[in-house]
Amino acid sequence: MAEKSSSIVPAPFSKDLCPKMPREDGEAVRNNSYSGVSASTVTVKMEDSKEPDDPAHPKLPGWFSEYSPLWPGQAHFIEVEKILFQGKSKYQNMMVFQSLAYGKVSVLDGAIQLTEKDEFAYQEMITHLPLCSIPNPKKVLLIGGGDGGILREISRHSSVEQIDICEIDPMVIDVYKEFFPDIAVGYEDPRVILHIGDGIAFLKAVPGGPAHNLFETPFFELVANALRPGGVMCIQAESLWFHSLMVQDLVASLRRTFKGSVNYAWSIVPTYQSGVIGFMLCSTAGPPVNFKHPINLIDSNDSYGAARGPLKFYNSEVHSAAFCLPTFTKRGIDSIAE
Repeated sequence: MAEKSSSIVPAPFSKDLCPKMPREDGEAVRNNSYSGVSASTVTVKMEDSKEPDDPAHPKLPGWFSEYSPLWPGQAHFIEVEKILFQGKSKYQNMMVFQSLAYGKVSVLDGAIQLTEKDEFAYQEMITHLPLCSIPNPKKVLLIGGGDGGILREISRHSSVEQIDICEIDPMVIDVYKEFFPDIAVGYEDPRVILHIGDGIAFLKAVPGGPAHNLFETPFFELVANALRPGGVMCIQAESLWFHSLMVQDLVASLRRTFKGSVNYAWSIVPTYQSGVIGFMLCSTAGPPVNFKHPINLIDSNDSYGAARGPLKFYNSEVHSAAFCLPTFTKRGIDSIAE
């Protein structure tokens, strides 16, 4: 990479950021820095089976069940029509099944990653919230995101000249291309450069990047160093309903690292626990960035690049509304000293 990136949009299911589930390929993951999801199951037990249920994790025959200690006292069930794929790589287990309510569903290590019905709500927001907040983004680095959906959304921006994606697990890419072609279509954009490997190692290779060991240098410092003045980062920041203390801690940490703007936004994704998901948007010192008011407008009917159809969720009004926070969340964030 000859120049520093102008924008970084980490992916929803990045090994490096581990926003939704633990994976055995990084120190932050092993330390469970962000979250963890217990193993889930698809139960096909016969009605007359004598196998006892675990009272803490009840099962329904023919249903996929997702549990997590982060969501005590509740579970997420989706009825399974047919299992389409089950496989294991050196990094994780993966499953794809056809559901009655959400179309095809992808699962990594027991945690739902996306569904055909609502994937666009996540992919569009995590992409366009940052990219529509700065003028003429040129270079984008995507860490994780092997499904290709964020690539699809980045490709809508005609000003972007180069899109680097780091995905550590080739199996993920292959499975999405086979079973979710309308999502993996992002790989067809000629601006995409695929790097199979660790995204943190890729960041360390950026000219001028820190030479310190991963265990000594926080990931966010690597990202901030890779960005140009006024460059932006967007990461998943969990649900405000379950992780309010984590959101406050994350805001405080990011404000110490990013000297521009730091904002929390949220959106609706039905298949995520609580039905909402959060995003942290940050900018480096330099040209000011006001994330709450998009300046790089995108036509909702534009299908530029690899995208085969218009936007389904994102628009300028939704963009600004994403930063309107419930009182309890706003109060918690406002309590953090600038």
